[in-house]
Amino acid sequence: MGIDVDEKQPFMTHLEELRQRLIVCIIAVGICFVVSYFFADKIFELLVSPLKDVLPKGDHLIFTNLPEMFIAYIKVSLVSAILIAAPVIFYEMWMFVAPGLRKNEKQYVLPFVLSSTVLFVGGALFGYFIVFPFGFKFFISFSNDYVKAMPSVKEYFSFSIKLLFAFGVVFELPVIIFFLTKLGIITTDFLKKQRKYAVLITFIVAAILTPPDVATQCMMAAPLLILYEIGILVSRFAGKKKEDTNRTI
Repeated sequence: MGIDVDEKQPFMTHLEELRQRLIVCIIAVGICFVVSYFFADKIFELLVSPLKDVLPKGDHLIFTNLPEMFIAYIKVSLVSAILIAAPVIFYEMWMFVAPGLRKNEKQYVLPFVLSSTVLFVGGALFGYFIVFPFGFKFFISFSNDYVKAMPSVKEYFSFSIKLLFAFGVVFELPVIIFFLTKLGIITTDFLKKQRKYAVLITFIVAAILTPPDVATQCMMAAPLLILYEIGILVSRFAGKKKEDTNRTI
C-alpha cells in the first residue's frame, strides 16, 4: 500500500526543518570550537587540574603516540564549544518541537532554554568540582611502592569527558519530567508511587555511567534523587498549567 502524497510531504518538511536546525547547531558549535581552540592549552590545564592535584609530587600525565596531544586539544575544544553553544542547541531543539505545542505553551521557550542550559552546565560543573577530586583521589590511592599510576592523556580525557557529559545529561531530569507531564505520559501521582523504583533505577544508572566504585556512584545517585523530587514539583506545576489551559479551551 503506497504512502499518501499529503502524508509524505509533512514528513519530508519535518526532515528538512530538522536538517536546517542541525546545521545551525553545527555552525554554532563550529564557531565556538574555533574560538575555544585558541585557548585549548588553558582549557587543557583546567580540565586536568583535578587529577594534577591528587597525583604524587613529580608525577604527570603521559602520551604514548605523537598525535595524542593534538587529539586531546581537539577534544577539549569540542567539549568547550558544546558547553558554550548549549543555549543555541537547546533553542533549536525547542523550535523544532514548538509547532506541535499549543500557543500558550510556546511561551516557555526562554524558561526551557535557560533551565536546560543551567542544568546541563551545572551538571558538568558538579562532576568537575565535586566528583572529580574525590574520584581521582580514590583511584590514585591504589598506588604503592610496587605499582605506580601513570595515566595517559588519551585515557584520562576519554574518562573525564564521559563523566562530564553523563552528569550534564542526568541533570536534565526535571526538564524531561516537565515535558513528559505536558504530553500526558506521566503524572505527579505516578511519580510519587514510583519513588521506590526510581531509587533502584537511579543507582543502576549511576553504576552504568560512573566508574565501578561506590563513592562515585553515590555522588551521581544523590543529586539524581534530589532532581527526581524536584521533578515531582515541576510535574505538579506542569499539571496545573495543563488543567488551567484545558479549562480555558
